[in-house]
Amino acid sequence: MHINFYDEFETPKPRAEVRFNKLGLYIYPDKRRVAVGFDITPFLEPPSIEVTLRNSAGEPAGSLTVIETNQKNFSLTVHLRDKNPTEVYEITAVLYYAKPGEPREVVHTRTASFVITEPGEQILE
Repeated sequence: MHINFYDEFETPKPRAEVRFNKLGLYIYPDKRRVAVGFDITPFLEPPSIEVTLRNSAGEPAGSLTVIETNQKNFSLTVHLRDKNPTEVYEITAVLYYAKPGEPREVVHTRTASFVITEPGEQILE
């Protein structure tokens, strides 16, 4: 029995070629939660992801870490925890590989700004 985990037309890539194809956001109406959607290049080895959000004052507002994902397309919700909410936030997503005791191998980073006062979907280009 052969189980195919990937679309047969999408060849899994080695570490150096893994990228964020798209990042999407869904701002909840309460403006204190943000769902972050990831679309990643098909991969041979499972990558890890670190996401940080900062308000316009540069203060940390939220974060999440995914260790060795086995999915190339998924979303997770981040709760904004900054004491002084602002209108504009910055999101940084880092795609990396790491083994215990070794330095992190960053393969792709995306940074973008978004406006929290506009609930709904936002695609980050």
